[in-house]
Amino acid sequence: MQEDNTEIMLQIQDALVSLDVAERYFLCDLAKCKGECCIEGDAGAPITPDEQKILEDVVEKVWDDLLPSARERIAEKGVAYIDEEGDLVTQIVDGKNCVFTTYGPDGMCLCAIEKAYREGKIGFRKPISCHLYPLRLTEYPTFTAVNYHRWKICKCAEVLGRAKGVRLYQALREPLIARFGQAWYDELVEACEAYLAQ
Repeated sequence: MQEDNTEIMLQIQDALVSLDVAERYFLCDLAKCKGECCIEGDAGAPITPDEQKILEDVVEKVWDDLLPSARERIAEKGVAYIDEEGDLVTQIVDGKNCVFTTYGPDGMCLCAIEKAYREGKIGFRKPISCHLYPLRLTEYPTFTAVNYHRWKICKCAEVLGRAKGVRLYQALREPLIARFGQAWYDELVEACEAYLAQ
């Protein structure tokens, strides 16, 4: 279950950021988790309507990397659906896999979208919810809430982050800048460092 510091948060422009972002150590340890966050769960990755359109546009470029069951699901139902909570999410197959998962020879789960991006085949890296994970954004009329989603499969990332001295806001620098901009991120770093110095 997620542990939030809901009483005190960092306000960065129009976002309220959980203190977990400053306090918690985190550094993905793919060698240990094998990309489990793309597999586990009861729904696909949250996406925006714009991201759905992009995924529809690039799916043919990643088609050969997708699981046969994923290709079948996309052909029948498209790349996304509305889940039980009313959110737009990527399709899943076999009760677990995001349709965009692919597997390396070592059993490592990879994102077919990000793989194509790294290979220079497409210009879209992956949905921002995936890029920002384990942070989750909740959009409200006047602000965005930024919270840490604690999950047992990411325990190894917490252990590695602590060993390397890397906190969440440092580990997620690139996606935070992609979502909020450099000035916002610089303000976040300043706020985190000031909070940690107390």
